[in-house]
Amino acid sequence: MADRLPVPYDDRNLTVGYGAPHRDESSLRALICHTAQKVYRERFAVGLSGSISARLDATRILITPPGVAFDYVQPDQILLLSVDSLNQEMAPAHLLRGAAHHLEVYRQRPDAGGVIFAQPPTALALSIAGISMRTCVVPEAVIVLGLVPTAAYHPPGSPEAREAVRALAPIHDAILFAHDGALTIGQDPLQALFKLELLEHTAGVLQRTALLVPIPTLPPEQVSALLALRRQLGYWRPGDETRFCEMCGVC
Repeated sequence: MADRLPVPYDDRNLTVGYGAPHRDESSLRALICHTAQKVYRERFAVGLSGSISARLDATRILITPPGVAFDYVQPDQILLLSVDSLNQEMAPAHLLRGAAHHLEVYRQRPDAGGVIFAQPPTALALSIAGISMRTCVVPEAVIVLGLVPTAAYHPPGSPEAREAVRALAPIHDAILFAHDGALTIGQDPLQALFKLELLEHTAGVLQRTALLVPIPTLPPEQVSALLALRRQLGYWRPGDETRFCEMCGVC
């Protein structure tokens, strides 16, 4: 089979962050496909795994279809779902299993504009090994990701998995699910990808450091300065003060 041509995307040099501009449906479809190709090239998803979504408006999202590899997904294959699809009995069960995490995020996070669920290998390995990423080690991760929790494994789309998202998504932009994958939240799919890249990079740093020495953490006074930047740049989440006090001694 011949390789598919890259999906045209005219905003690839856009600085993505808080205040990212609204895009129409056509642009969002192209952006999801562009992001999917980047996720695939970085090997954060293989085969038919993973899912990427974007908020179209207050009640609807766009999401990659199940059963289509990220490297081949095209704009006309992107699905349109209601945020309330989880409550609609007519929605296909196989579709909702893959979309459940996304739909729950959008219901809990009015600020969310993009969500990625993928399997970054090093971060996933840490979740399986029981190695926590709720640490203050890599400065950029402290600022952008905060303390990344690991939720227990539950079957995709199960009530228990949805409950984990419901509890964690309002207070975290990155979540690991043991044995399963990672969820990242941004203002659009590209920002969610940047967080996924940082999550995997941080996991790699932790893994390599652990081979050399017990992992040293940043001292509280240095973490405090990073948290000031976290607030300033808009990454602060509810409950951060308590979590960083408990885990990193910034009280």
